[in-house]
Amino acid sequence: MSDAVRRVQSGSPWEASFGFARAVAAGDRVLVAGTSSFKGSVLYGEGDPYEQARVAFTSALEAIAEFGLGPESVLRTRMYLTHARDVEAVGRAHKELFGAVRPAATMLVVEGFVDPRILVEVELEAFRGAVDS
Repeated sequence: MSDAVRRVQSGSPWEASFGFARAVAAGDRVLVAGTSSFKGSVLYGEGDPYEQARVAFTSALEAIAEFGLGPESVLRTRMYLTHARDVEAVGRAHKELFGAVRPAATMLVVEGFVDPRILVEVELEAFRGAVDS
């Protein structure tokens, strides 16, 4: 793999105002920044942690698709929730997308996000090299 660093933007208004990229590839690794269920100025799944997790993970997967990668390339996921009561719903969304891959995963309960309607934010780390099953 190339040692060049490549960045992908998603168009989130926070990317420009905070100065970050949705995903960064360096060597064999692709890192996806914290991703919520916002698409543009629309929050999908307001009040529904399962739907927010599904949309957020789908957006994160779209970011790694820019590098030719899919769910099978995901090594690690991180899930940040505002309520412990949402663990099962978010876990269900994770399993639907990554159950066959079984990446290393972390789930944390946090105090809140930049928009109080956000219930879930996710991160991914993916590998661009050969993947063994």
